[in-house]
Amino acid sequence: MDILEAIEKRKSRRSYLSTPIAKDKIEKIESLISKYNEEGSISIQLIEDGSQAFNGLRKSYGMFSGVKSILALIGKVDDPHLSEKLGYYGELLVLEATKLDLGTCWVGGSFDKKTPIGKLRNDEILVCVIPIGNVEETQTIKEKLIYKAAHGKTKAVEEFYTAVGEVPKWFSEGIKAVQKAPSAKNTQKVRFNYNEGNITAGIENTYVFDLIDLGIAKAHFAIVADGYFEFGNPGKFYKNEK
Repeated sequence: MDILEAIEKRKSRRSYLSTPIAKDKIEKIESLISKYNEEGSISIQLIEDGSQAFNGLRKSYGMFSGVKSILALIGKVDDPHLSEKLGYYGELLVLEATKLDLGTCWVGGSFDKKTPIGKLRNDEILVCVIPIGNVEETQTIKEKLIYKAAHGKTKAVEEFYTAVGEVPKWFSEGIKAVQKAPSAKNTQKVRFNYNEGNITAGIENTYVFDLIDLGIAKAHFAIVADGYFEFGNPGKFYKNEK
């Protein structure tokens, strides 16, 4: 499975199997974590037993079962782009996990923030977590019901951007990838602007997880459109030179 197939296949998973993650998969994920932490000046950690964070029923949109391993998304409190960075690099890890046939789910409000997760320095904060583990090949009935309850209608591709001038095919393909990106409560608020070749992505920052969603959406677009974004709201896109 390549990264484009992973974008198509990825779904939020909330029911996990007891089978431990294979050692080679753990090593692959930890290698990428080290790379992204250095690149983004963040502190994502793979916690092999994060089950206590999911004890009992939580207030938000989902119930979880069988959670053992989690990705703890951590960074410096004073980093102005922390949430966006964690969204961006966290989603790269989610897509890599999908390539490895592992299930994941972005979790914000529903985990127990009073339970210590990971090793935090005094200047760091835990922003959100991502359960990761082996799952059934298809969603369970419970997962399907939760998915249906949590997700409204997916927005049309045209609702994700405004444009001055005709957009190229690679831009349209990038937006289709954004359409597949997870977002808090499936609000899909990130908007792209195309102006005669200049591209920016931004979000109306009115909800605690909006900037995480901005990072996630930027990751999807950058992968398919073959380029990279500057961090910021809005942030400019730069296409890789051939």
